[in-house]
Amino acid sequence: MSLNNLKDKSAPHNLEAEKASVGALLLNFSTEILDNVLEFVKPSDFYQNANRLVFQAIIDLSSNGSAVDLVTLVDYLTSKGELDKAGGPAYIASLTSSVPTAANVSYYAKIVAENSVRRNLISVAHNIISNAHDETEDSKLIVEEAEKAIFEINDKQQTNKFKDAKEVVQATVEAIEKRYQTKDTYTGVPSGFNRLDDMTSGFQKQEMVIIGARPSVGKTAFALTLAANTAIKQKISTGFFTLEMSAESLMQRIIAAEARIESQRIRSGFLKNSDFHLLTDAAGRIYDSPLYIDDTPNITLLELRAQARRMKAKHDINIIFIDYIGLITSENKQIPRHEQMSEVSRSLKALARELDIPVVVLSQVGRQSEGKAPGLADLRESGAIEQDADMVMFLHRDRGIDSDDGPPDSIETELIIAKQRNGPVGVVKMAFIPHYTRFEPLAYDNN
Repeated sequence: MSLNNLKDKSAPHNLEAEKASVGALLLNFSTEILDNVLEFVKPSDFYQNANRLVFQAIIDLSSNGSAVDLVTLVDYLTSKGELDKAGGPAYIASLTSSVPTAANVSYYAKIVAENSVRRNLISVAHNIISNAHDETEDSKLIVEEAEKAIFEINDKQQTNKFKDAKEVVQATVEAIEKRYQTKDTYTGVPSGFNRLDDMTSGFQKQEMVIIGARPSVGKTAFALTLAANTAIKQKISTGFFTLEMSAESLMQRIIAAEARIESQRIRSGFLKNSDFHLLTDAAGRIYDSPLYIDDTPNITLLELRAQARRMKAKHDINIIFIDYIGLITSENKQIPRHEQMSEVSRSLKALARELDIPVVVLSQVGRQSEGKAPGLADLRESGAIEQDADMVMFLHRDRGIDSDDGPPDSIETELIIAKQRNGPVGVVKMAFIPHYTRFEPLAYDNN
């Protein structure tokens, strides 16, 4: 259908279904029937204002513990000065006569909800067209806002269902039995560090994991090591958001770590002939891996969430790494920085739940932790990060041990698990290899 043919069409609605929905409630009211209707619609889903006001009044009366019938409804609307807006006594009395059968009230409500979704889509489409014609608007921002609006409509359609304990216990017992039979597997995404996975059972779905450290301790190197372990070694689909460096710079570090070629030689170009065989093999392994990198600078929270959804939809990613939280830009720049970080933190936790995957986020810690092992209070900019995170880990090592001959071949580093909602806290020791900017299990821990 062409746009010209759409101009004279009214917004999608079904007044008969609206009247039948509220009429059925008045004809045979019970809180159970109202709850069934509320599972599908809310007052704003009604197209006609009179029906919207009547439905809201029914909800209000029920919430107040009052009886719900024609008399109480008219009295309530009169007390609020909304009786005429709701169509008057005659219209309200006619609602019960327009109900084919009160038993089909959920079906009527679904029709109302369906038309509401279509109207919302039309409204979003009109806004997109209007914004697209506005040459002062950035096209990238228009696309972001359009995606956000569409996802919000879809989210509103998702109905939160409670689960019977019978269903939950059955699924839980089956998962426990499966773990008993396999024994050597973890419930989450394995990190590649046995000691860490023994304590956490891997990175768990729907959890936000924070990795904190002072600058130059190796946050990015550790995140890249974890991403390489998941994507390259285990072939687990992995997303990596790098806000601090380009995808090419990030890939140089991955290649150096994977090929075990000094990263400085790769950056400078002073490679040995023997390096090219190692480099080619490493590049081949990385090429075949399900690793997806986003290097958008100054990425906004809205952009990051939208891109993560695309990664999940297109590549079914099982884990996301974000380097790092302090560089994510909030859309609401008028509020204080700590409130912006609180918004970002809550949103990333919500993203983990929405996509049903672990989201691993890097974070800087405050200067007060310099020279000592950092703790939860040292997370920078917002206490909400600590509150929202399901697990918080800190990297800690002595940064003043370089000699005149350069850094040592291996530096023992502590990974401090300071918070874990569903597991123990403690310390995992590992080796940082500065020449390759990668982390490895200590020789005596690699079992």
